[in-house]
Amino acid sequence: MAKVHHQRFAGGVVRVSSPQGRFADGAALVDGRVLVKSEAWGKHLLHHYDSGLVVHVHLGLYGTFSEPAESLGVPVGQVRMRIFGAGRADGPVYGTDLRGPTACEVLHEPEVAALTARLGPDPLRRNADPDRAWQRIRRSSRPLGALLMDQSVVAGVGNVYRAELLFRHGISPQRPGRDLTADEWDALWTDLVELMKVGVRRGKIVVVRREHDRGAPAYADGKPRTYVYRRAGEPCRICGSTVLHAILDGRNLFWCPTCQPG
Repeated sequence: MAKVHHQRFAGGVVRVSSPQGRFADGAALVDGRVLVKSEAWGKHLLHHYDSGLVVHVHLGLYGTFSEPAESLGVPVGQVRMRIFGAGRADGPVYGTDLRGPTACEVLHEPEVAALTARLGPDPLRRNADPDRAWQRIRRSSRPLGALLMDQSVVAGVGNVYRAELLFRHGISPQRPGRDLTADEWDALWTDLVELMKVGVRRGKIVVVRREHDRGAPAYADGKPRTYVYRRAGEPCRICGSTVLHAILDGRNLFWCPTCQPG
């Protein structure tokens, strides 16, 4: 989403409003300003304006941006923030509506710096340092399934990537972080970076290797084909064992007990 917003809005004046009203004061601070750039830090979206102010958005579990369109029409539902504009004076005009985010707020640059300092390395950022995450993981007794979802350890990993990454490497999500080897972490990080880059490039999550992508369909229409995510009770694509499910730190956890022993 950050890349799309940068391509469509950066460099031009944008109109920002809050049809719902909950972001009205914040919208007024950036309305009519030039959007300089849009970037992502993990699951945090940052819109930088020429005034030095930054709009910070965290979608959480339920937040969504509409597909940009030339004419948004009358707002439908609880639209927290509406953006409308063009990145170039002679370019097409786009718009997008934000609904249901966990956070939508205006920050100053020092506040943005404090926010990003609390986050772990983001696999999609070129300067990400995986050793920062490794130092946290190697000293922790928490299960890897929890550590990978901790945004202060690794930024940007969601439930699908957590489940599928551990499956691809045959690692139990219940294994304590301190039991992971340095070589295993290097392999996990390298694979995670590639998987997330593919996801951005193709606009969808792709985690099942071609040689395993047969038989079992995706867990729902329009959803990614997965090894274990949302496949509880179904046979593993590799060994045929029943995929298991549990709750870990309030989130659904999926794994194959045979392919991911321990």
